[in-house]
Amino acid sequence: MNAKASQIIRRPAQECYLAFVEPQHLTKFWLSAASGPLTTDQTVRWDFLVPGASVEARAEILEPARRILLHWGPTQVEWTFSEHQQETVVSVEHRGLPDQEVAQSTEGFTLVLNDLKILLETGQSPGLVRDKAALIQRQS
Repeated sequence: MNAKASQIIRRPAQECYLAFVEPQHLTKFWLSAASGPLTTDQTVRWDFLVPGASVEARAEILEPARRILLHWGPTQVEWTFSEHQQETVVSVEHRGLPDQEVAQSTEGFTLVLNDLKILLETGQSPGLVRDKAALIQRQS
């Protein structure tokens, strides 16, 4: 099954794209660490804000300001960036999930996109992903 989320971000597509490629951007709203930028010739490790949660990711397709397709463990994640005038529709689809993980992935990517929207539009992350990570840690 697949999880999907989308959001309008009032910033150029290239800026939205780089937020998911470069570690210095990823760690402002989503990750605690990334071993390097996404490239098609190496696997990177993404450490999430939930302690102990990480994934090995390998980009298959990187089309600047348009598309990212990566292998995320046994699943695939695809981001698309569609710029219209002064805004970009950012969509993400997480493919190949077990049925019981679809709702959790949809919620997670919705929070990620909302956090990124506020970060890019105002210059400051509201901490939505950080707070959700803290809640997950408390409940485990």
